[in-house]
Amino acid sequence: MTIRLYNTAQRKKVDFAPIDPENVRMYVCGPTVYDRAHLGNARPVIVFDTLFRLLRHVYGAEHVTYVRNFTDVDDKINATALARKEAGAEGSLEELVRERSDETIGWYHADMDALGALRPTKEPRATAFIGQMVAMIEALIEKGHAYAKEGHVLFRVRSYEKYGALSGRTVDDMIAGARVEVAPFKEDPLDFVLWKPSTDDLPGWDSPWGRGRPGWHIECSAMAAELLGESFDIHGGGNDLQFPHHENEIAQSACMGHGFANVWMHNEMLQVEGKKMSKSLGNFFTVRDLLEQGVLGEVIRFVMLSTHYRKPMDWTEKKRVEAEQTLLFWRSLTVGVPEGGKPDREVVAALSDDLNTHAALMRLHAMAKELDQMQPHENLELEEQFLASAQITGLLLDDWRGGYPAVSDVERNYIESADDRALVEGILAKRQRAREEKDFAMSDMLRDALKAADVDVKDAKDGVTFKLGPDFDPSKLEGLL
Repeated sequence: MTIRLYNTAQRKKVDFAPIDPENVRMYVCGPTVYDRAHLGNARPVIVFDTLFRLLRHVYGAEHVTYVRNFTDVDDKINATALARKEAGAEGSLEELVRERSDETIGWYHADMDALGALRPTKEPRATAFIGQMVAMIEALIEKGHAYAKEGHVLFRVRSYEKYGALSGRTVDDMIAGARVEVAPFKEDPLDFVLWKPSTDDLPGWDSPWGRGRPGWHIECSAMAAELLGESFDIHGGGNDLQFPHHENEIAQSACMGHGFANVWMHNEMLQVEGKKMSKSLGNFFTVRDLLEQGVLGEVIRFVMLSTHYRKPMDWTEKKRVEAEQTLLFWRSLTVGVPEGGKPDREVVAALSDDLNTHAALMRLHAMAKELDQMQPHENLELEEQFLASAQITGLLLDDWRGGYPAVSDVERNYIESADDRALVEGILAKRQRAREEKDFAMSDMLRDALKAADVDVKDAKDGVTFKLGPDFDPSKLEGLL
C-alpha cells in the first residue's frame, strides 16, 4: 500500500518513497528538558508515534529508525539549575544541570509511555554530540557560510539562496516583519548563532572560539547527520518550529552539502475549549496533571487522534468523556481476544493517506458496531482484526487494561454503543429545542425519562455532557424521538 504524506516543503501530498526501503529514517525534534511536558507537547509525540507504527507495519520494525532528540543544553535549564544552587543544592552547576536533565527526561519518558508512545529507536542528548557540532561549525566557516566574532559564531543567512523556502518567506519580508536580535557582532540582523560564549558560572565546552556552548539550531543538524546520514526520509515537528528552527536546520545542512530531509511534516497546535492554552487563562496543564486526575493516557491519545494532525486540535471535557466511553465499549469487545491479527485494510489505508486518523477511527467505530451485534467470539477473526486495527493506532494496548472496569470474558456487561449515544444525543437536542420554545412540560418529561433510563446529564455554560450509567435501559427512551 502506498503511503502519501503532506510535504510542507512542496505544499502538497506526495507518494512516500524511502531512500532505502531496508532503512527508513525519521527525525523528530524532541523536548528541551527543563520542566514537565504540557498537553501541547504531547501532540507531536502521538502524531509521529502513529507514523512510526505505520512505517513499522509497512516496512518491518527492524527496517525503521526513528530519532528524537533531547535538548539538554539551554538557558532555561541553566536558570533552573542556578536557582537550585542558590537555594543551597550541593554539586557544581554542571552536575546540577545534568541532575535536572536526568530528572526531566525521566518525567518525559513516564508521561509519553503513558500515552502509548513507543520509545524512538535512538534518543540522543545534545551534550553528547558537541564534537560533531563544533566540526560542522568549523566546516561552515571554512566554506564561507559562517563567521566568528567576539566569541560567537554566526551563520550568514544571505549565503544560502533558498533561505525561507520551507516557510514561504523572503529574506526582505523577514527583516521587515520579524523581531530579530540586534547585536554588534552580527553582520546582518538575520544571522543566527551557531556558537556562543559561556561565563565561568555556566556549563560550557572548549572550542576554537573559546569556552562556550552551541546554539539551538545546530544541534539537530549535527545529530541527524551523525545518526541518520547526510540524507534521510522524514523530518517532523510542530508547526511552531517551521520558522526559524527548521528553516535554519535546512540552511546549515544544505550549505554542508547534505541532502538532509526529503519530506517535512508539521502538526498543528492544540487549543483547550476553543482557546489557546495559556497560564494566564487558567487553561494550561501538563500531561501529568491529567494522568493524576485519573484521565487514562489512552483517552488522551484517542482525543488527539480524533483530529487530523494538520488541523488545530481542541481539547474539551466533552471529547474526553466521549473518548472514555468509546474506549470502554471497544475494550468490552476485545476481552479474551488474542493479539497477532492483521489490521483492517481500510484502517491502514486511512493512515496511509497522510495519517488520516479521524477516518481510521470512523472505520473502527463501524467495526465495533458490527461486533456489537454478535455474541462474544462468534467471529474471532473479525475480533482479532479489530484489535490489531486499534493497536496500529496505538489504542487498546495491554498496558491500559488495568485502568478499566473488569468486563466478563463470557458475558459482556452492557456498555453503550454508538446507536445508544446517538439516541441520547437526539433526546437532548429535542430537550434543548423545548427549552428554547419555553415548552417546559416537554423539557421536564424528557429530563425525567433520561434520569429513569440511568443517564447522568450535566448542563454547563459550554454545552451538555452525559454519561450512561451501569443500569442504562434504552427501552425507557423508546418513542421519545
